Amino acid sequence: MSAGLKRLITAETVQGVGIAAAAGVFLALTNAFGATTDLWLRLVYWVVLMIVAGLWAEVCMRMVRRLPGMEASLPARFVVSVLAIGLPVTLVVWSVTGWVFYGQAYGLDMLPGLTWRVLLITAGMTAIGMALERKTVTTEAGETPPRFLDRLPPRLRGAVIHAVQAEDHYLRIHTDRGSDLILMRLSDAVAELEGLEGAQTHRSWWVARDAVRDIKRGDGRATLTLDGGLTVPVSRRHARALRAAGWY
Repeated sequence: MSAGLKRLITAETVQGVGIAAAAGVFLALTNAFGATTDLWLRLVYWVVLMIVAGLWAEVCMRMVRRLPGMEASLPARFVVSVLAIGLPVTLVVWSVTGWVFYGQAYGLDMLPGLTWRVLLITAGMTAIGMALERKTVTTEAGETPPRFLDRLPPRLRGAVIHAVQAEDHYLRIHTDRGSDLILMRLSDAVAELEGLEGAQTHRSWWVARDAVRDIKRGDGRATLTLDGGLTVPVSRRHARALRAAGWY
């Protein structure tokens, strides 16, 4: 499997697809939309629809996290995610469900009722997805968490670290909840980050490997794009080690 594909198919994605499939089974068994068709058809329809919707939700939530202010505001991210995911799914349900279950399209009079039901289901699934987002880095059993995590400012405690950037005598910690400054040298931070899967990419940057979403190369240099749209340079000094480690 390529490195790019591994970054797309994360453990969270697989978990989300599983939850979506389970939700589809629940909708089929409870006959949430009152269809009169056989159970097998309801199972096929709702499981497939929910898996597709789950994958769409994964794309939407990644895009929403990159919007200005979204990483630092969970309520705003929740509302925007529900609307971005739920409204297109509502149109799909409205245009397809009637044909599958009744052999004819739903009328416009059905759209308001479908909208609130789909948005309600979407809100529940989004809440579950956000609750299951990895907020701390999992270490192997018996392994001590990296000391650097104790240095996170209170508002970033439990956040996922994307990168650490040197700014004069300070470090800017970039996370999925925003960024903040602490007084520390990067060399000391790199030592305390041992235990997290990441590497120094530049004399001023340390990057978490899981945060990398794209790599661009040119003129002997590389640039990493991280979750949230942050771009990080790769110096020639560190490029060889990153290639050897399979980053690109």
